[in-house]
Amino acid sequence: MFLIPLLLLLTPTILAQTTSSKRGLVHIPSSDHPEDDSIWITPPTTLTWYYNYGSHPASSLSSSNLSFVPMLWGDQNNTFVDDVRGQKDVKWILGFNEPDMGSNVGGSNIRPGRAAELWKRDIEPLKGDGKELGAPSVSGSPDGMRWLKEFFKECRGCSVDFIPIHWYGNFEGLASHVGEVRAAFPNKTIWVTEFGWADQPLAPTQNFFNTSLEYLDRLDYVTHYSWFGSFRSDVSNVGPNGAMLNSDGELTDIGAWYLGRQGEGIKPDSNSAARNGRGDWALWVAVYFIIAVWAL
Repeated sequence: MFLIPLLLLLTPTILAQTTSSKRGLVHIPSSDHPEDDSIWITPPTTLTWYYNYGSHPASSLSSSNLSFVPMLWGDQNNTFVDDVRGQKDVKWILGFNEPDMGSNVGGSNIRPGRAAELWKRDIEPLKGDGKELGAPSVSGSPDGMRWLKEFFKECRGCSVDFIPIHWYGNFEGLASHVGEVRAAFPNKTIWVTEFGWADQPLAPTQNFFNTSLEYLDRLDYVTHYSWFGSFRSDVSNVGPNGAMLNSDGELTDIGAWYLGRQGEGIKPDSNSAARNGRGDWALWVAVYFIIAVWAL
C-alpha cells in the first residue's frame, strides 16, 4: 500500500508547458561561453525582463524584447543616476544586493545608515523620473529582515514601490518568507529576484521548481520572479541540479520549463544515461523492487 506514495516522492512532478509574464532572468554573460546568451532570447521564451547586478544592459541581449532592470549593487557606483538616465525604457530600479551579507558570499555588505545615504543620493532622484524603485534585496536569513527594517527607519521619506527577496531553502520556507514579507510590508508588491533550493538531488530540485512557480504565479502581489540558474551546471554555486543549462550548454528540463517549453529529459550533467533518463529510471526501478521484496 505504501509503494506508490513512496515512488511519487522519489519521482519529480512534471510541469505542464506554461508561460507567465512574471518570469525574468538574473544573468551575467559568461566570457567562456558567450554563445549561451542567445539561448535566453531565442523564441519561444516566456521571459519578459532581466537584470545583471549592474547599471548597464548586456550588449548580447540588446536585440531582445526583455526589459532591463538596473541595480545599484553596492557602494562603488557614483554615476548610477546618469547611467540610468542614459537608457531608454527603464521602468524599474533594483536597490543594493544582499547588503546584510559579507562580500565573501556575494553580499554588498553595507550598513543600513550608509545605504540610506546612498539611496537618497543615487536612487531617490529616479523616482522623479517616473521609475518604480525596489528596496534593497536582502538575503532570506533573519538578519536580512532585521537589516531591511533598520534601513526603513534610517531612510524615512524614501520612496519604495516593491520589495525584492531571495530564498535558497525548501518550499515551505519560501512560502513562509513570502508571507512574512507581505505581513511586514502589506502595501508593497514583491519581486522574488533570486530563488532556488541549493545543493539538493535532482528530483527534489525539480519538485521545488514546479511547486514554487505554480505558487508564485497564483499570488497577485508577487509581480516578478527570477529563478537562480541561468548558467551551466558545472559552474553553479548552488549545486548543479538547479542550473538551467547542462555542462554542454543545453537546456535542462528546468531550463526548458522556465522558458515555457517542453522538457527533453536533459539532466544537468552530460553523460548519455543522464541525457535519456535511463540512469534515474534504473534507480527508481531498483528501489521499487527492493521495497517490494522487503514488503513481502
